Amino acid sequence: MKLVKYDEVGESDYLDYVSEWEQEGKTIIPGSTDRKGGSFAETLGHWRLNESDDMYVRGKVPSTLYFLVDNAGRILGAIDFRHALNENLMLHGGHIGYGVRPSERRKGCCSLMLAMLLPKIKARGYTGVLLTCDDDNSGSIRTIEKNGGVLENKVVHEGKLSRRYWIDLIRVRAAHPPKSAM
Repeated sequence: MKLVKYDEVGESDYLDYVSEWEQEGKTIIPGSTDRKGGSFAETLGHWRLNESDDMYVRGKVPSTLYFLVDNAGRILGAIDFRHALNENLMLHGGHIGYGVRPSERRKGCCSLMLAMLLPKIKARGYTGVLLTCDDDNSGSIRTIEKNGGVLENKVVHEGKLSRRYWIDLIRVRAAHPPKSAM
């Protein structure tokens, strides 16, 4: 398995990934855009725009999207790195958001994606990242803590209790997939 930037995935693999989420009835899909009537080239353009400082003008922050793919190029999950934090992301959202396609859940993909992304963020000069999750999301809690997340506090956001974790990137080394993921 490897973590690749959005422009390294193929259209058919991306459509297959999104389709599986849609079959589950999800409308908000990690790593997707509103593709109604849009081509894959337009989707790539959207992801490129997301990386640019133009996002600040739109009231958002730039972000870079990565996908976890297997050796055949099948997309297993998506992870998004937000380059900065605004007021809302400080409370809920943080620097990183992720999700795994339904058929690949509970196999360690989230933890692996996060472990593979952290050295990339460190290489950009960041010394720490904020991750948040709902207080009742045991899977995300395990993923964040397994990757060195230290609970700073809990806050109420939009009526739900949310956990805020920081990961110190000074201690992060290059990620190596666990034997079970090879």
